[in-house]
Amino acid sequence: MLPTLRQLHYLKLLAEQGSFGRAAEAAHVTQPTLSSGIQELERTLGAPVVDRARSGVILTAVGEEALRRATVILNEAEELVEAAKNAGQPLTGRFRLGVIPTVAPFLLPRVLPLLRTRFPKLRLFLREDLTQRLIASLKAGQLDAALIALPFDMQGLNWAHVADDELLAAMPAGHPLARLKSTDPAALEAEDLILLEDGHCLRDHALAACGLKPPKTAAGEEGFAATSLPTLVQMVSSGLGVTFLPAMAVNAGLTDSASVATRPIAPAGLDGGGASREIVVAWRAGSNRAAEGRLLAEVLRE
Repeated sequence: MLPTLRQLHYLKLLAEQGSFGRAAEAAHVTQPTLSSGIQELERTLGAPVVDRARSGVILTAVGEEALRRATVILNEAEELVEAAKNAGQPLTGRFRLGVIPTVAPFLLPRVLPLLRTRFPKLRLFLREDLTQRLIASLKAGQLDAALIALPFDMQGLNWAHVADDELLAAMPAGHPLARLKSTDPAALEAEDLILLEDGHCLRDHALAACGLKPPKTAAGEEGFAATSLPTLVQMVSSGLGVTFLPAMAVNAGLTDSASVATRPIAPAGLDGGGASREIVVAWRAGSNRAAEGRLLAEVLRE
């Protein structure tokens, strides 16, 4: 005998709500009904999935593993229902899209009105997060697609190209490097280089494209780091150092109100080509939303 979707749904709600009472309320059933469903699940698995304590419920090791697999199964079931409802009608119904923070505020304001006009039945749910967490959510079936930047480890995923986004050097407006038409990475390395916090793929893209190592202080510690691009711009404007900015953000007005100059980067060995990152729409390999992922990339390319 196999667990039912209803039993797996009860387990998921129980983990989220932390008590049988609240989980039953969320499931719109009585507490005995939910409790009976969990007991049936435990009999099917041959092991308890929760420890019942005064402070609430705690998942056992078996329960944790069951929850992990249940999440994937339930998401797949939801995808099946959505696909059946919207067969032959791409980008209709619910679509869960993840977007990295260095893209979301600069591309989405231009794209969302177009999507609303072209696909009026689309219900777009957006989640902004770092690349690593978005990819984990994609693989777990918690997202349908993600707008991210390459290079990145894309094992188990497929993707469609959206754009190449040039990386620019940014420095205080009165800085000597601002007098030049372009900036050499070696010149940036000699300055106080400020980057986004570790975990932001833009940090790794810029360093890799320019062949630079993460900046260190004289004591060998990590240098200044910013939590967001607007913070990074303000730090540069205040004269704390130089940095890299994506052209997409600069073109969207990120530096307009700051005393910051931007210049193209000419990394050595690239035959005059500049540093850049590739923006793509990615989805789980084998996902039935693949055609919609490609269509979304098409619209974004416009």
